[in-house]
Amino acid sequence: MPTVRELSPHGIATAGDFMAQNLVSLLALGMALAFVSGDRDSLSSRWLALFFVGLGLSIDLNIVVGEQWNVGIALHGWFSLAEGMSCIALLEWILLVRRTVPAQDLDVRFGDGLLRLSQAASVLYCVLSVLFPQTRLLDFLGALNHEGAFLRPGFWLFAAPIVFIGYASLVSIMLLLNRRPDKPERVRILSMACAIPCFIAGLVSPLQYNTVPIMLGEMVFLVGSVRYHVLQGQRGQFMSRFLSPQVAKLVAERGLKTAMRENLLEITVVCCDLRGFTAFAEAQPSARVLQVLRQYYDAVGVVVAEYGATIKDFAGDGILMLVGAPIPMQEHARCGVEMARRIRTAGVALTRECSTGTHTLGIGVGVASGRSRSV
Repeated sequence: MPTVRELSPHGIATAGDFMAQNLVSLLALGMALAFVSGDRDSLSSRWLALFFVGLGLSIDLNIVVGEQWNVGIALHGWFSLAEGMSCIALLEWILLVRRTVPAQDLDVRFGDGLLRLSQAASVLYCVLSVLFPQTRLLDFLGALNHEGAFLRPGFWLFAAPIVFIGYASLVSIMLLLNRRPDKPERVRILSMACAIPCFIAGLVSPLQYNTVPIMLGEMVFLVGSVRYHVLQGQRGQFMSRFLSPQVAKLVAERGLKTAMRENLLEITVVCCDLRGFTAFAEAQPSARVLQVLRQYYDAVGVVVAEYGATIKDFAGDGILMLVGAPIPMQEHARCGVEMARRIRTAGVALTRECSTGTHTLGIGVGVASGRSRSV
C-alpha cells in the first residue's frame, strides 16, 4: 500500500511549509477556544467553535501529519472526518442563527431543508474519502497544483459535495439576510459569507499557497466576530440599565425580536409616572428636565433589574414594566407588588430632591395582574 508522501500532488514539502500549516491550524484552534470560552452557554457558539476545531484538525491531519509522518494512504482517507465535522458544525451554526431571527411571513422550509441536505453531503464526502482515499489525494486535495485538474472525474467526485455545501451555506445566509437581522448579527453572518469561499479554496490550492486563502478566511471572520461582540457588548451595556440579567441574556442569545415575541402569559404589570411633571417641564430648562428624567429612569431601572422584570415602554415620565414576561415567573404578583413598593420609595426620594419651591413632583405607581397577550 503506497504512502501519502509517495503519492502527494504537492511534491516535496519543506519545513517552512509545515510551519505555515501549523500556524494556520493553531489560529483556527485558538479561535475555537475564544468562541467557546467567551460564550460557553450559547449552543451556537459551541457549534462555531467545533467548526474551527474541525478546520484546524483538517489542516494538521491532511498535511502536517499525512505528509510529514508519511502515513498510509488508507489512514489518510479517515482524516476527512475532520473536514466533515467542520462542515456539519458550520451548517448547524447557520441553522441556529437562522432560528434566532424571526422569519415573519417568509418560508423557512427551503433554507432549513437545504442546510440539512448539505449536512448529508458532508457525510457523503467522508464516505467517499474513506472508500477512495487515493483519488481524493491525487485528484482533489491541492488540485490546482497540476494541469487539467478540473477535467478529472475524480476531482468532481469530491468537489461536487463540497461545492454543494458552499452553495447551500451562501444561499441560506442570503435568505437569512432577507429577514433583516439586527446589525451585530448581520455583520457576523456577512463575514462568514465572505470567509466560506476562502476555506473551500484552501482545499484545492497548492501546498505552498493554501495557507493564504485559509488565513484570509479566518481573518475576515475574526474581524466580523470582534465587531459582532463589540456591538453586542454595547447593546448589553445599554440594556442592563432597563432589563434584568436573565432577560438581557435571553436577548443576547436569541435576538431582541425573538425574545420580545408575543406570548400569552400570566403576568403582573407595574406602571408609574411623575405627578406634576408637565407643569415642571414647562417651567424648567430642557437640560434640567432631561437630567430629572435620566435620574428617574436610572432609579426605576435599578429596581426593575433586581426583581427580574422588564421595562416595556417609556412614554415621557410614564414607564410600563412587566413581571413574568418574556421569562415566566411563578410568583409574579408578589414580586410585582414588592417591586412597586420599592419604586415608590425610590421615587419619593427622587421627587423630593428634584422638586422646586413652585413646582412639586410626586410619583404614582399602579399594579395589575392577569392573563395577557404580552411581550
